[in-house]
Amino acid sequence: MTITPLSQAHLTLLETCDRKYQYVFFDALSAPATYDQQLTTQWGNQFHLLMQQQSLDLPVAAIAGANKDMAASMAALAVAAPEVFQDAFKPLTDSEDSEDIKRFRQSEHRRTLAFNNYLLTVIYDQLVMTPEQGQIFDWKTHQKPPRQNWLQKDWQTRLYLYVLCETTELRPEQISMTYWFVRLGNQKQARPSSYQFSYSLVQHQQTEQALQALTLRLTQMSERLEFPKVPVGSELCETCVFNVRCDRVSGGTSVFDSAQMLREATGISLESVEEIPL
Repeated sequence: MTITPLSQAHLTLLETCDRKYQYVFFDALSAPATYDQQLTTQWGNQFHLLMQQQSLDLPVAAIAGANKDMAASMAALAVAAPEVFQDAFKPLTDSEDSEDIKRFRQSEHRRTLAFNNYLLTVIYDQLVMTPEQGQIFDWKTHQKPPRQNWLQKDWQTRLYLYVLCETTELRPEQISMTYWFVRLGNQKQARPSSYQFSYSLVQHQQTEQALQALTLRLTQMSERLEFPKVPVGSELCETCVFNVRCDRVSGGTSVFDSAQMLREATGISLESVEEIPL
């Protein structure tokens, strides 16, 4: 029996629009990325690789030297968050009494959790743990950070914290997640900005209840092969890349406009999609 993996991208779409979930994850449909989206994705991929090599104590001069903007972003992050750059990778062990030996730091760290006949899957940009604390770091390359309250409700935040709590002996209040918006942008601000989210038992229980409801509904829809559309008139349809396929284009939209929307609009983050384990 194959267990279906679920990432934050799956959960976000499932919570947003069941039919769009079908198109993306069952029918493997997608919209072409714009040139700007491709450049942003390429920059983000290279920065993640740079941070991974740094975490492994591998040379980073060649990558950093090829992009002055990226090198400046990494240097600014080192000043703003020195804890990110402390200690090379050290596996957790109970055979030593030294607290330093028990410190764990790994880049691109993958964790999975069996849940309600699905496999919850996360990939932490960087995970730092001691027996008393777990810190999740995530590098965001958006030029403009999203609202903090929106990001707190995002499935990446909820799922990443939940899985770490469930797969370790840490209590919810011992876990936190920090987003670093690492790209300095055209204004060349002195330091990158960040959001840090703490965790609690109440949040953990709320996330578990939401996961139970979503996975149960997904199982039912998959068995019936019925993924309903959102109600007619929903604002979600106005910029959705599949509004033509769903016959949800407004009367004033021409065929040319619809094609243009299919080329340019996308409701899925390329950064999130790349993290989906297939």
